Amino acid sequence: MTELFIKNMVCDRCKMVVTQELERHGLHVTGVQLGVAQIQEELDKQQRAMLAESLGRLGFELLDDARSKTVERIKKNIIDRIHHRDYLDIKVNWSALLADELNQDYKQLSGLFSAVEGITLEQYIIRQKIERVKELLFYDELNLSQISYKLGYSSVAHLSAQFKKVMGQTPSQFKASRSMTNSRRSLDNVGQ
Repeated sequence: MTELFIKNMVCDRCKMVVTQELERHGLHVTGVQLGVAQIQEELDKQQRAMLAESLGRLGFELLDDARSKTVERIKKNIIDRIHHRDYLDIKVNWSALLADELNQDYKQLSGLFSAVEGITLEQYIIRQKIERVKELLFYDELNLSQISYKLGYSSVAHLSAQFKKVMGQTPSQFKASRSMTNSRRSLDNVGQ
């Protein structure tokens, strides 16, 4: 069995597209999670290059080096907790969580992430949370208090202050502005 680390897989639709592409190449898929696909076959260099090219046309990147794979696993864990869970614990200890999930020292993970991505892990987490806030504001199903609770903020004031720092306007101003529909970003581009 071979594990393929694939960058820019951020949702269930991405998993479906990657699965279809792998099967189109005649590969037997045994599992697909965000950022990782398992196949039964071993790939030679030519097969890997062809797969990388076809995944690239779909907006994905087949990763080869260990540093990129680790960063992608970090992102996968953060995106999963922020965007694909009902609630984020207010007391989530990201350093302990990531160190445990990746079975590595947090200082090493943090340094690697900053070196590869150009921003700190903390900044990346904040940007992902703000992107989730923007999504929830866009759909107008929850009020700020509910959004604050859902994303583990200690208060609406904390959420609003962080939102304003990142976006340059308060959540209420953002919601009232016409730019709301144009300011959402795809999850794989949030840290850039």
